[in-house]
Amino acid sequence: MEVNIGIPEKERNEIAKGLSKVLADSYTLYLKTHNYHWNVTGPMFQTLHAMFEEHYTELATAVDDIAERIRALGVLAPGSYKAFSDLTSIEEVDQVPEALDMVRDLVKSHETLIRTARSVLPTAGEVNDEATVDLLTQRIQLHEKTAWMLRSLLG
Repeated sequence: MEVNIGIPEKERNEIAKGLSKVLADSYTLYLKTHNYHWNVTGPMFQTLHAMFEEHYTELATAVDDIAERIRALGVLAPGSYKAFSDLTSIEEVDQVPEALDMVRDLVKSHETLIRTARSVLPTAGEVNDEATVDLLTQRIQLHEKTAWMLRSLLG
């Protein structure tokens, strides 16, 4: 059945394409944060272990919200490691870094995700896609706060 939600098909597809990148960045950040949660060591272990769990738990909910928004726009959401790998802007790490390097890497990853989310806002705003604008605004706000908190651990 045709999607008729007041947003032209071309713009719906463009917004969904941008949201697919946000989804890929979010899922990649989720995996990275979960990995760091499992593998962090050192004097800050307890603090970082608990913080990383809080972050990846929030991201698990976020990826569902983002994917469901893509579906509401009438487009299939990407859902494989390959698709996410092709779409993400988040840099993967091959080894387990030291604790503070994990923090630095997560700051960089959150900031990358913020930039990806911001790139979708103009099109969503132009066609009055308030649902996407609201979702992205909330995501940007959360990732900016998370990056600030992580950055604060570095002094």
